[in-house]
Amino acid sequence: MADENSSQQNKNIAAQLIARIDRLPVTVLPLSVVISLAFGYFIALYDVIDVGIAFSATSLQYTGLTSSEASIVVSLGLFGYIPGALLLGYLADRIGRKPMLMTTALLTAIGSLGNAFSSNFIEFSVFRFITGMGIGGDLILVPTYLVEMVPAKNRAKYFNLVYIAGWAGLGLGPFMASYIDVANPEIGWRVIFLVGATLAFIVFAIRGHASETVRMLVLKGKIDEAEKVVKDMEEKAMKKAGVTTLPEPTVFNFETKKVDPFYVFKNPKYRVRVIAVMLSIFFFYFGEYPYLTEFLLWTSTVPSLNSLSNQITLYYGDAGIATFIGAILLRAVIDKVRRPILTTISYFVGMVLGVAIAVIGATSANLTMMLIGFVLANLIGVGWSNQLNYLNGTENVPTYARATAFAFSDGVAHLGAAISTAIILSIIPVLGAVTTWILFQIPMVIMGIILIFVLPNTIGKSLEEINEASAGV
Repeated sequence: MADENSSQQNKNIAAQLIARIDRLPVTVLPLSVVISLAFGYFIALYDVIDVGIAFSATSLQYTGLTSSEASIVVSLGLFGYIPGALLLGYLADRIGRKPMLMTTALLTAIGSLGNAFSSNFIEFSVFRFITGMGIGGDLILVPTYLVEMVPAKNRAKYFNLVYIAGWAGLGLGPFMASYIDVANPEIGWRVIFLVGATLAFIVFAIRGHASETVRMLVLKGKIDEAEKVVKDMEEKAMKKAGVTTLPEPTVFNFETKKVDPFYVFKNPKYRVRVIAVMLSIFFFYFGEYPYLTEFLLWTSTVPSLNSLSNQITLYYGDAGIATFIGAILLRAVIDKVRRPILTTISYFVGMVLGVAIAVIGATSANLTMMLIGFVLANLIGVGWSNQLNYLNGTENVPTYARATAFAFSDGVAHLGAAISTAIILSIIPVLGAVTTWILFQIPMVIMGIILIFVLPNTIGKSLEEINEASAGV
C-alpha cells in the first residue's frame, strides 16, 4: 500500500511539474541551448540541399564521381536517415534526449569531415551514410526536445523561432555554397562539406551543457532533478516577463506506465495518428527531395541548358533565401490555423505549383520563370512544410514514445526520399519532365487532406491534454 501511495504521489508531482512549465508566459531555454538546437537544424538542412550543389554540373567532374554515382551517394545519405532516426529515437526514449542529441551531432561531424576528404565512390558512400544517420537522428530529437521544454501557449511560435534560425541552413547555406562552388569548383565542394563538419563539432560541444527535458526526467522518476529545472525556469520566466507571480497551473491527470516505447502502437488512436503522419511525410519527401538534391543534376542533362549551368546553380542558391523568409512568414499564422490545414496548403501551393513552374521554366529555357518556381517552392513548400510535419509528428503522441513514434514516422518516410531520388532521373525520359515532376508532388496533397480528419487540434494545448489525458497510454 505504501508503494502505491508513493507511486501516486509521484504521478501527482509529475503532473504538477509539467503543468508549471505549460503555464509559463515566455520560453526560457538558455541561449546556448537554443543556438545548439538551431545550428543542429542549420547543419541538417544545409547538408540536405548543399550536397546537390557539391555534386552539381559545376563541380561534379572534380569529385571523381559520375552523375549516376553521385545520385547513389545522395540516396545512401537518405537511407542513413532511417536507422539513424529509428535507433537514436528509440534510445532517446529509453536513455534520454540529451545524450542522443550529442550523439547525432558527433555522427554528423564525422560524416561531413569524411566527405570533405573523400576521393572515391566507396569513401563518399560510407561517410555519406554516417552523415545521414546523424542528421536523421537530429531531425527527430530537436523537435522532440523543443516541444517538451516550451510552454503550451504559443508552442508553435517558440518552435518556429528555432526553425527560423535553422532554416537559414536552407536559405543562407545554399546561397553561400553556390558562390563557393562557382568561385573554385575544384575545391569548393570540399569546403562545402568542411563547413558542415565544423559547425557540427561546435554543436556537439555546446549540447553538453544542456539539461535533460523535464518530461523525460519525470518519466525516469528523477523528480528532484526535474523540480530543480522547473524552479529555475520559473525564476527566469518571471524575470524575463517582468512579473512577480505566475498563473496557477492547469493540471491534467493522466495514466502512466513503464512500458517499451513501441507499446504506443497498441493504442488504436496513436496508431492511426502515427501512420497517417508517416504517410504524409513519406509522400512529402518523395516529392521534395528530388527537388532539393536532383534538380541541378537533371538540368545538367537538358541540352538547351548546357551553357547556362553556372547561372542556374546561382539562381538555385539565391532562391534558397526564400526558405528562411518563408519560415518567418509562417510565424504569423502557425498558432492561428490548425496544423493539418496549413500542411495541406504548403504542400499544394509550395511543392505542386512551385516545382511545376520551375520545371516548365527549365524545359522552355526561361530562367526567370524557373527562378519564380524556385522561390515559391522554397518559400511555402520547404519553408513551411517541414516544421509543420515535425509538429504533427511530435505533438500527437505520449512522452514515453514521442521520439520513437516520430522516428518511425520520419525514418520510414525517408524511404520516400531514397526511392524518389534514385528513380526520378530514369523516369523523366519515359514520362517527360513536367509530368514526372508534378506526379511526384500530388500524393502529398492527398495525405495532407487526410490529416485534417485524423489529427486533433493542438493549438495552445498541453501535450498531456492532447495525448495521455484524452487518448490514454
